[in-house]
This record gives sequence, structure tokens and C-alpha cells, in this order.
Amino acid sequence: MSAVTAVRPVNAEQTGRRIEEVLDRLAATGDPAAAAAAEELVRSLMEFYGSGLARILQLLSASGEPTAGLLGDELVASLLVLHDLHPEDRDARIARALDSIRDHALEVVDFDEDTGTLTLRAPASGGCGCDSGAGTRQAAEQALACFAPEVTAVDVQAAPAEPALLQIGAAPAQAKA
Repeated sequence: MSAVTAVRPVNAEQTGRRIEEVLDRLAATGDPAAAAAAEELVRSLMEFYGSGLARILQLLSASGEPTAGLLGDELVASLLVLHDLHPEDRDARIARALDSIRDHALEVVDFDEDTGTLTLRAPASGGCGCDSGAGTRQAAEQALACFAPEVTAVDVQAAPAEPALLQIGAAPAQAKA
């Protein structure tokens, strides 16, 4: 096996769901020992891979290698966040996620720490104050799932439509008299 191998694409969110489903199936069998062993196995693997990731980051920073490319990769970013190793704070990761979906031009309004709800503002479209709705929210949720999993809900508000420009001209000649 060579040092550089082809990487098979993996979706971190789908993988997490699949792991939860397997653990739920084991718990549903009624065998508490099997369920406990599976959870211990997952914890041990998480600890092992987390330690490996921490070591990789340590070696990269010691060698002076740039890590910006790593932080922008969805899979790597999600692993770093999962193991609490990501060097960027939550706000920077949210900005990075939203930057990855620039065509939606979203602006952060607020983040509620208690509920995990991120409120975003989208520009008004078509002059009607309408938002593209579910498509915009779904794009934001997908981008945030990898970079900022602490965001558990996204609320997209349309920016208020700008008022129409009123033009005031000189009064007609008859009105002046």
C-alpha cells in the first residue's frame, strides 16, 4: 500500500446516523451486555482516532505545514470538531460554512446557545420580501452540519424589502397659483 491512497468519499453526517442506528438495533435486542460492549467499542475507537488526529495536527504545526486546506475540508473539519480539536472558534466555523454557500448570501443575525438555533438573514428576492425558503435553509443546514454541529436548527429570515424610492418634483404651474 502506498503512502498516498485514493480516498473514498464519506459523509460524516450519514456515518454518524448509521452508527446511531446500529447502536439502537443492538439496544433493541434486549441484550444489555452486547449494547454496552458496542458502546464501549465506539468510545474506544473515538478515543483512538481522536488521539491520532491530535497527533497529526501537532506534527503539522511543528513542521510549519499550512493547515488551512485541512480546515476547509468538510470531512476533516467534522472530525476535528467531533474530537474538539478544531482550532477555529464556533463563530469562525459558522462563517466558513456560510462562505461555502456564497450563492445564498446569508448574514448571521444571532445564535441561541440554549437551543442551538442560528438565525440568519437572506436578502429579499424579487422585491417582494420573500425568501427562497426551504432551499436556503437546507443549504445552510448541510454546510453547518460539518463545520458547526452545535448549530441544531437554522431559522432563515428574509431581509425587509427596501421602500420604494419616492421622487418629488416641482409642483405643476396650476398648483402654484
